[in-house]
Amino acid sequence: MEQKQKARLSDSSAMSFSGAVCRRCAEPFGPTEQIVNSVGEVWHTRCFVCAQCFQPFPDGVFYEFEGRKYCEHDFHVLFAPCCGKCGEFVVGRVIKAMNNSWHPDCFRCEICIGPLADSGFVKNAGRALCRECNAIEKAKGLGKYVCHKCHAVIEEGHIKYKGEAYHPYHFNCTTCGVELNADAREVNQELYCLRCHDKMGIPICGACRRPIEERVVHALGKAWHVEHFVCAKCEKPFFGTRHYEKKGLAYCEIHYHQLFGNICFVCNNVIAGDVFHAFNKAWCVSHFACSICDRKMSQRTKFFEFDLKPVCKFCYDKFPGELKKRLKKAYEEQAKK
Repeated sequence: MEQKQKARLSDSSAMSFSGAVCRRCAEPFGPTEQIVNSVGEVWHTRCFVCAQCFQPFPDGVFYEFEGRKYCEHDFHVLFAPCCGKCGEFVVGRVIKAMNNSWHPDCFRCEICIGPLADSGFVKNAGRALCRECNAIEKAKGLGKYVCHKCHAVIEEGHIKYKGEAYHPYHFNCTTCGVELNADAREVNQELYCLRCHDKMGIPICGACRRPIEERVVHALGKAWHVEHFVCAKCEKPFFGTRHYEKKGLAYCEIHYHQLFGNICFVCNNVIAGDVFHAFNKAWCVSHFACSICDRKMSQRTKFFEFDLKPVCKFCYDKFPGELKKRLKKAYEEQAKK
C-alpha cells in the first residue's frame, strides 16, 4: 500500500516541455496552460483526477496503488481496512489479529486495557488478552493463584504478602536467609520461615493460622484474631461480647440457649428467670397464655392442648363436642405410647 503523495502545479510558459504530452490523454500542452507535475510525469489539470470518482484531488493530495491514483476517500473505501474497535479506516501500520484489523492503539487487552500491539497477546475464550491477564484467567479456572512477581500459575503452595500471592521461592527468610515455602509467616511486612517465626513468640490465630500482630483474643485454649473469633452457629464475631463454651466450641448467647438452654416460645428471648415448660416448649412465666383468648395462665391453671398450643378451660369448653372427642382420643393414644 503506497503512502499519500502531493502533485505540484506548474506553468508551462515558465518551463521547458519540448515534445511533452499529457500522461493520460497524450495531447500536448498549450503555451500558457497550467501543468500538473507528479513524480516526473506531466498532466493536464483536467486529466489529473481520481481513477475512481474522476474528481480533482483536493489540495493535490492523492494515493497511488498499482499504477493508479486515487483521492483519499476512495482509496480508503477501496483498499484501507476498518479498525475492529473504532470502525475508522486504518492507514499506515495495521495490526492483523483475531480475524480483524486494528489501529495499534486500539488493539488492547480486554481485561486490563493494556496495549498489545508490541507485547503480543493470547487468545482466551474469543478474547485478546495480555499474558498476565491470561495467566490470571487460567488460574481462576483451575482454582489457583497467579504469582504477583512472575505472573505464572502457582501450582502448589503460595505466600500471601501485602495482599498478593507469590511463589514461595521468590522470597528468603529475613532472619536466617533460607528459601521460604508455603509455611512462611509475615510480621511487620517482613517474611520469616516457620522456625524463626516461632522463636519470636508471636501467637498464631486458631482460625486462619496466621500471626496475630494486633489485638488478640484468648479463648478455648487458643489465640484468635478479634474478627476470627466467631459463634459456631451464626459465625458472627463476638467483638468483646460474652460468649458461651460447649464441647470446645464458642456460641453467642442466643444460639447457646437455642441449642442448649431455654428460649421463650412467645418472645424468642433467653428466659433468665423461672421457666414454664409444656408441649416440649418453654415460656417466660409472664408469657404463658391461652393461644385463643390470650388469658394469662399459671402452673395452677387448668389448660388443654390444641395444635401443640395451650388453651384455657373456658375456651376449651366452647369447642364443638365432636372436636373435643377427637382431641380426647388423640390424647389417650399419645398417653399409651
